Amino acid sequence: MSLPESNAAASHASVQTDAPFAPTLDPTREELAVLTLMERIAFRTVHRANQGRAKKFWTRLQSWLGAWWIHLATYNIMRVYGLENIEGVDHMRPVVLVANHRSFFDMYAVSAVLYRRTKFNKKLFFPVRGRFFYESPLGMLVNLVMGWWSMYPPFFYTTEKRIFDKYALRRLATLCHEGAGNVIGFHPEGTRNKSSDPYSFLPAQPGIGKVVMDARPQVIPVFVAGLGNYLLRQVIGNWTGGEQIRIHFGAPLDFSEFYSKRDSLRTHKEISEHVMSRIAELGEQDRHLQLAARTQRTRLNASADIK
Repeated sequence: MSLPESNAAASHASVQTDAPFAPTLDPTREELAVLTLMERIAFRTVHRANQGRAKKFWTRLQSWLGAWWIHLATYNIMRVYGLENIEGVDHMRPVVLVANHRSFFDMYAVSAVLYRRTKFNKKLFFPVRGRFFYESPLGMLVNLVMGWWSMYPPFFYTTEKRIFDKYALRRLATLCHEGAGNVIGFHPEGTRNKSSDPYSFLPAQPGIGKVVMDARPQVIPVFVAGLGNYLLRQVIGNWTGGEQIRIHFGAPLDFSEFYSKRDSLRTHKEISEHVMSRIAELGEQDRHLQLAARTQRTRLNASADIK
């Protein structure tokens, strides 16, 4: 089974706001007016589900049911490294997880790890392209069943909906700027990398740089490998010796050298490239661990053959 792509869409293109960052909750009538009727219904539903008591309710379900089934489907092959890095941040401030993007299920796996292996209270948000999740009842169903409405806010990336995308970026910056326990998932590459090489990366897009400059969040790099795009095959592999899923959490990133620079597209791009370089470093750590494991297996097999 293959799901439609759930990119952290705000990190894709250079959607720019014209005014300095200010906390944003609701869109204006003009911003909503550019959406279709279905898109407005979907947005209002998910928007309400990500506020106040509603968000707490869906978070409880996500932390129990959602994390439970992902754990059940991966517990034999899941390997996690560097979890102390996310445990050690200030949990009274938002945390942004910036990860490479190779599978539809990258952030699902990361969310299960967070809910089952960390103790701080958390609320998850995963910005997505509105193309599927906000344009049809099926997309809304997937958002509910797979994400517990956490695929929010949406970005549409069309000329006629640019005014709404500007709102969505402001809303995202607010989530990254304030809210104890907010955890926001980003894919700086902007789209799924379809290369067969798990240690290759697409060019970083400037969106994450814009959010970092506006909101000044805590940012944790994450490298994910071993996940495929076919759900059934992935689940079966948990019991038949499928490839290990490896999730590496890095140390919080320091952006102080960028904050003194002009808030421009060039700076946003530099920040994004800095983020991707740290994700790539985690990838190299994984490469070395995999090589060491293969070497150890070869030695054990050779020893067994001698005996």
